[in-house]
Amino acid sequence: MTRHEELAGELFLKGYNCAQAVFCAFADVTGFDIDASARMASSFGGGLGRLRETCGAVSTAALVLGIVRGYDTPGDYEAKKGHYALVREFARRFQAAEGSIRCSELLTCAGLSAEVGGDPEQRSADFYAKRPCPRLVCEAARILDDMLG
Repeated sequence: MTRHEELAGELFLKGYNCAQAVFCAFADVTGFDIDASARMASSFGGGLGRLRETCGAVSTAALVLGIVRGYDTPGDYEAKKGHYALVREFARRFQAAEGSIRCSELLTCAGLSAEVGGDPEQRSADFYAKRPCPRLVCEAARILDDMLG
C-alpha cells in the first residue's frame, strides 16, 4: 500500500468525503495545505454534491493530474490532447478495478441506495462497514501514485 493510498483511507475514516480524502492525501504533491485542499474538494463528494455522478475520488484524482501534469496554454492542442488522454487512462484503470466511475453505480453495485440529493449520512461504524468508499479512495490514490510515479 502506498503512503497516499493509506492516507486517503485514513482521511475518509476521519470524516472527509471521498473527494477530500483523495485530494488531501496528495497535498504534498499539489502544494496546497490540508485545509485549502479540503475546501477545494468539498463540492465533489457524493458524485458532485450528492448528485451521484462521477465519483468524487475520480474527480479529484483528475484535479491532481491537472495540477501536476496539466496544460496552461490556451490553444496548445497537443498538450490538451495529451492531458485528456491521461485523465481517460486514469478513468479506464479505475473502472477496470471497480466496475464504474459513477457514484450511483458504485453504490448500487454494493447494494446501497444511490438517492440523489438529500443530506449526507451521519458517519458511524455501520456507515463505514457497508460503504465501498474507503476502498474506492484507496484505489484512486493507488492508481494516481502509479501514474505519477
